[in-house]
Amino acid sequence: MTLVMGVLNVTPDSFSDGGRWASTDAAIAHGLELAAQGADIVDVGGESTRPGATRVAPAEERSRVIPVITELARNGVRISVDTLNADTAAAAIDAGAEIINDVSGGLADPLMAAVAARSERTYIAMHWRGHAQEMGSRAVYDNVVTEVHSELAQRVDVLTKAGVKRSNLVIDPGLGFAKLAEHDWTLLAHLSHFDDLELPVMVGASRKRFVAAVLPAQASVLARDLPTAVISVLATQAGAWAVRVHDVSATRTAFNVLERVAAAGNVCGPVAWSTMES
Repeated sequence: MTLVMGVLNVTPDSFSDGGRWASTDAAIAHGLELAAQGADIVDVGGESTRPGATRVAPAEERSRVIPVITELARNGVRISVDTLNADTAAAAIDAGAEIINDVSGGLADPLMAAVAARSERTYIAMHWRGHAQEMGSRAVYDNVVTEVHSELAQRVDVLTKAGVKRSNLVIDPGLGFAKLAEHDWTLLAHLSHFDDLELPVMVGASRKRFVAAVLPAQASVLARDLPTAVISVLATQAGAWAVRVHDVSATRTAFNVLERVAAAGNVCGPVAWSTMES
């Protein structure tokens, strides 16, 4: 079954949780709560990558995340660090992180590939075309699926040539990053197009702007958790390695339903509901 990665933003400017976990104590408590709710991995980030976000100095980023990672790892929580910075990634690994989640796929910091290679940890390379201040202008595609596939394949080639073991690589199509809503939906509908890369795929749709399209106009950000859980089910049916979510409980419940239906019908993947007895 697809892994559930719980989001832990140790930032004052996150679009999704309003800085609720910006303090070290609050972040640790929430990380433990995510694990108790069923998160297989807790993804700790100290810099917001929402559209228009201001960059954070790496030293400030480390001051936010390292104490949290240290304490969560001490409590047996499996940790990934959400960072663009090689120095932060290296410090997080030393503090107990098992995974580097780099939304730039190594493009933002030329030293990141070396850190990933040296650490021999799982490295998640996301499709990326620029920092938060500029990515909106780069959401231009003739065919979003083939172009994202091609650009990710290029990153994989660069990373492996830099010494990152292919067996440690995970790819992420980068929903919401230099993408318009129609691009995000199209990528979700064509996740199987990435199968030929023969790499695990992570899907991060949680609470992103495109999800709001299925909700009433004035719905809150938190209302996006229900459609996110549905997307998580679709992602696991498409074979995703992990889904990155804010509401771990909702996703875990959705997965529990999927598992019960699969077990009852002795099937794998989507159920043909029209063939089931009423």
